[in-house]
Amino acid sequence: MFSESIALNPLDPKDLIHTFGLIGVWVILFAETGLLVGFFFPGDSLLFLAGVAASPVADAIFGAGTRLNLIALLIGGPLCAIAGAQLGHWFGARYGRRMFDKPNSRLFKREYVEKAEYYFQKFGPAKAVVLARFIPIVRTFLNPVAGVLGMPARQFFLWNVIGAILWVDGILLIGYLLADQIYNAIGDKIDRYILPVVALIIVISVLPIFFEFLRDRRARKRGEAVAVVAAASAAGAADAIRREVGDDDDPRHGQRGQHRR
Repeated sequence: MFSESIALNPLDPKDLIHTFGLIGVWVILFAETGLLVGFFFPGDSLLFLAGVAASPVADAIFGAGTRLNLIALLIGGPLCAIAGAQLGHWFGARYGRRMFDKPNSRLFKREYVEKAEYYFQKFGPAKAVVLARFIPIVRTFLNPVAGVLGMPARQFFLWNVIGAILWVDGILLIGYLLADQIYNAIGDKIDRYILPVVALIIVISVLPIFFEFLRDRRARKRGEAVAVVAAASAAGAADAIRREVGDDDDPRHGQRGQHRR
């Protein structure tokens, strides 16, 4: 057991599941969403493999005795992700920007905070909290950023719950439902294919963000076009007024009126 713990790779979700089981999944979900140092944990791939590990082919893929309880994952997973995010929000509200007032290091880079703030400002508090769940690193830093920027605790809790359930249970169920097909196709060599599968999941999950960017870009272009038309109309109206005023002030205009009389 000691030799196995030494050989453990904390970034390998298969090693984490095989070594720590259900409790390990819960702890990592809490740490990744609640502790700034937890951003490097493989949340998406861990959830996907945990879903596979809860399926009937779990022992064939991970080894005897490694099958996880699906109900415990579906209930405990979101609860730990919710609790972690709430802790992150509380830290942000309690300590403000002081918690980010540190130099760049291997475990912290200011660009992580800036990226989280960008999403928060770009999509608004509610949408950002939900969408951030599907974006590595951002899902760790957005929670304290929401607290720093003053997002009310009740509002954060509501969207935190929605985002956690969609993220955790969504990816868990994808892994669980695809487990048979995965085993029939690749046997126990799932670690060779986990990165492409998780990459596909991430791409699918961030599609709403991509569409939001496109919609915002179109709206911005329409707004610019309307502004140009409005400016041109205003300039034309001002020019017409100037011409009218000029005609009224022209003495020849008055003379023409006198000749008519």
